[in-house]
Amino acid sequence: MEAYLIIDIGTGNARVAVTDRGGNVLSVAREDVHYEKDIHYPDSIYFDADELWEQILRLAGRALSEVPGVRVVAFTATSQREGIVLLGRNGESLIGLPNIDHRGRQWEGVLTDKQRVYLLTGRYPTSLFSALKLVGVREGRPAVWERVAGFLSISDWVQYKLSGVRGYEHSQASETLLYDVAGKKWSPELCALFGLDTSLLPGLVSSGTVLGSLLPGLTAAFAAAAGAVVVVGGADTQLAIEGTQPGAGDMVIVSGTTTPIIRLLDKYITDEAARTWTSRHTDEHSFILEANAGVTGLNYQRLKEIFYPNEGYPVIEQELAAMDCRQCVAVLGSLIADEPSPVTRGGFLFNVPVSHELNRASFVWATLWDIACSIRENFFTLCSVASYSSDHVWACGGGMQSRTLRELIAGLLGKKVLMRSNYKDSTVVGGAYICHRALNGGAIVPPDVEAVAPAGQPYFAGQYESWKQTRAGLRKIV
Repeated sequence: MEAYLIIDIGTGNARVAVTDRGGNVLSVAREDVHYEKDIHYPDSIYFDADELWEQILRLAGRALSEVPGVRVVAFTATSQREGIVLLGRNGESLIGLPNIDHRGRQWEGVLTDKQRVYLLTGRYPTSLFSALKLVGVREGRPAVWERVAGFLSISDWVQYKLSGVRGYEHSQASETLLYDVAGKKWSPELCALFGLDTSLLPGLVSSGTVLGSLLPGLTAAFAAAAGAVVVVGGADTQLAIEGTQPGAGDMVIVSGTTTPIIRLLDKYITDEAARTWTSRHTDEHSFILEANAGVTGLNYQRLKEIFYPNEGYPVIEQELAAMDCRQCVAVLGSLIADEPSPVTRGGFLFNVPVSHELNRASFVWATLWDIACSIRENFFTLCSVASYSSDHVWACGGGMQSRTLRELIAGLLGKKVLMRSNYKDSTVVGGAYICHRALNGGAIVPPDVEAVAPAGQPYFAGQYESWKQTRAGLRKIV
């Protein structure tokens, strides 16, 4: 059987998946990504790129062992946005900087015209983005900086390791603060603002095009067919949208480690208040307008490990359905585009003395409600920038395996929530679709759609006001 192999480097874990040529997932192997603290900065973290490559090889071996007899005809990669790998003069991997690395934070003030940066890049400049990571290395690690000859996004670096060809894909370039998003090109003006030489920038490449052939020395390790190619992938959020196959102009909620809320656009739009991000999508002409609810999925996963360490999601859903009392309210650091600063302290609020009706499901319900309310807030921020009248939104990502969450979102938005049957693996599926397009020049017919209709709006309105008051009160306290 001919197959595609998709490498996905997320914030929390690395995974390698094998799909058939129809985009059906055959096997997946995953492990946590290993990070180290960098003692040279107060809020910095990094990974050893060579170690990550060995991890990818190991995961590929495991995933392929589950589907003996396949021959991989195409490879692609996707990864967390804003993460980069610095390269030396001989192409060696020097250091990996994930999206959660903030080594450039103390140099955010070097920019005197942040509004100009926002207009060009579609995002307000902070240490989250790649340019300020580079500035942090230059200013704080001069010995390392002397060795730096270039950099790549993590997914573009994986493709470089596979093919020996360097290129920076447009959706990933959107996250660097060095890329003119409307102009679809690197910006010498932006490089000058950060004091970075344009020689650091590789050529731009388009998602869904063939980057090169798989290096001969990797054929056996990756069970590759003769003539196997490496296809340009893209940022994980964009590939999740690709796997979902929404319609033009639709809204998409991608529930992973974070929860981007996305509006698909056919033109470049920014927000006067700089609350949103605008990026390139994976196709030739589309853009995505985004507000992000922050580390919602990570919060849910960690609290599941506390309250349901040995049970699966079906058990949680059963206990949530049996609940009669919803007195618990959570504020867990989700982000809201309209707020001037993030919530940095959170917790659960419930009536005292503690009710006998309060149980572990109460805390999980409050967590899901916090996620849903944060999505609602960001959804309407997007609507204020680009109006939206459709009766539905799309959803994908592992966080959406909670039907309760889907129902809460539908009720709060007053919209149907639509999902493909492969929603949990939407990023991997998007990678398979891109490989198929590169090799065959056509699209795969996507799977069936499940819809959750809005219900319970009068009840939700009262609960929503309680959540807003709790969040506002906590901000005053801390």
